[in-house]
Amino acid sequence: MNLHTLKPAKGSKRPKRRVGRGRASGMGKTSSRGHKGQMARSGHKHKPTFEGGQMPLVRRIPKRGFKNVNRVTYIPVNLAALDRFEDGSEVTVEILRAAGLVRGPSAPVKILGNGDLSKKLTLKVHAFSATAKAKVEAAGGVCDVIQ
Repeated sequence: MNLHTLKPAKGSKRPKRRVGRGRASGMGKTSSRGHKGQMARSGHKHKPTFEGGQMPLVRRIPKRGFKNVNRVTYIPVNLAALDRFEDGSEVTVEILRAAGLVRGPSAPVKILGNGDLSKKLTLKVHAFSATAKAKVEAAGGVCDVIQ
């Protein structure tokens, strides 16, 4: 297979619609725009949400609640996942990302207390839950909060 031998799938390409080429073409007279109205006029433009002057759906539906623009969304990591690291090692966000425990954008990481930790680890992440911090310190580890 070479680039010059590639062809689109059969039926996926259709010929261009030639409008305004006489009545016999099937798209003559009004050029498939219908009779009168805003859409039949030349230069017609309107927003995708425009509903002909009717109050648009996006404005008719009630808005509820509050959306905090300053909200911080953490990437959660459970304690059970940290048992894979060696005893006495230092675990940072970069190490968690390399291990595949943290994916996606560079959002802050929070350690949650789901599961048990049997190893002494030094954790350097953005936040800890209260149960996670208690379990890490009970195992002899250290919780360091970074900014």
